[in-house]
Amino acid sequence: MRVLALDVGERRTGVAVSDPTGTVARPVGVVVHRSRAEDMAEIAALVAEYGAELVVVGWPLTLRGEVGPQGRQVERYAAALAEALPVKVQVWDERYSTVTAEEILRQRSKKGRRRGRERGEVDAVAAAVILQGFLDSQQTESGIEDGEEWQG
Repeated sequence: MRVLALDVGERRTGVAVSDPTGTVARPVGVVVHRSRAEDMAEIAALVAEYGAELVVVGWPLTLRGEVGPQGRQVERYAAALAEALPVKVQVWDERYSTVTAEEILRQRSKKGRRRGRERGEVDAVAAAVILQGFLDSQQTESGIEDGEEWQG
């Protein structure tokens, strides 16, 4: 099953997609926020383009695992996505995803692969980190423990 993941930010949303087997995540870009309707349309187009059967939305919980103001904002965004998309939408704990993405890019830069970063690259890599965590959990567990399907 192919899965699309989103790292929702204030200005843009990082996007990642899994391979068709749902094993490996890769960053694919960003959605620059214009309006809620335009964001939903662009994400719906990505779902169709990649043939995604599920959308995983990074859920910014506090370090204690509680839902704070940002978490509630993402919950509202996920609810809007669930209404706008023809596939299931699920939130997934994204703690440390941006820090991990920055470290991945820093290591890649040290290896000489690339100097400098494009705008939004961290967001797309963070979406891939979120997605890979989700995919890995699906391989090792029969149920979903950290995530919860959005019930709208």
